[in-house]
Amino acid sequence: MAATVTRISIAPVKGLALVHPDEVVLEHTGVAANRRFHIVDASGRRYNQIRNGRLVQIKPVYDADSGHLTLTFPDGTIADADVVLGDAVTVDFYGRPVTGHDVVGPFADALSSWAGRPLRLIQSAPGAAVDRARGHVSLISEASLRALAAGAGDTEPVDGRRFRMLFQVDGIAAHGEDEWLGRRVGIGEALVVLSGTVGRCAITTQNPETGVPDLDTLRVIESYRGFTNKRGGQRELDFGVYGEVLEAGIVRVGDAVQPLELSLLDATA
Repeated sequence: MAATVTRISIAPVKGLALVHPDEVVLEHTGVAANRRFHIVDASGRRYNQIRNGRLVQIKPVYDADSGHLTLTFPDGTIADADVVLGDAVTVDFYGRPVTGHDVVGPFADALSSWAGRPLRLIQSAPGAAVDRARGHVSLISEASLRALAAGAGDTEPVDGRRFRMLFQVDGIAAHGEDEWLGRRVGIGEALVVLSGTVGRCAITTQNPETGVPDLDTLRVIESYRGFTNKRGGQRELDFGVYGEVLEAGIVRVGDAVQPLELSLLDATA
């Protein structure tokens, strides 16, 4: 059975609730509306799910064409306006500077009131706010989520939203996506190359609806996959893969996902 896309997930505002469109345009910088905004505190430090898991309770709607953003808070409060940019600001993303602009209007006040501390909303260029400079496309399989559930002693698959991947696919074996590293892979009308595995952090332990930790994903991944040594000897727990876009195109839920060539390691063996 051919692998297919079963879910598309984007985060217009990093750390807030995910949005699940039926189709996206995958460009060389990823999906234009994905991770277009991020939140910082009064000192300019990123304010994310590690600092406040409840951020996932805020639901964003962003129209990249019109530049209109809506944030709906758990109490029903809504901040809604066209995006207007203010002063330039540079934010540290794991040692990598990302330049953006303050978003003026109702969003900073609404976020600050909800969090009980001064916060600002920042917009950066499409594709700029990728964690640790990893690729503009990411992918995880349904079978991997089922394997994780089995490791935790559960019968239902783990909710893939915990991992905040762009594409969720079915039709391959557990962690079969790892075998696509180094390959060109067709996803719908787009073509990507997958180049690495994603090391995981404590955010994945949080419930994707509430932000409250309720599953020790890291312990379970370690128990059946172990650690992988990566850049600089850092040990990471890998789950899912990332890569770059070679050819832009539309990707829809239900589209085929097909590796097009052997990995570079296989080709030279």
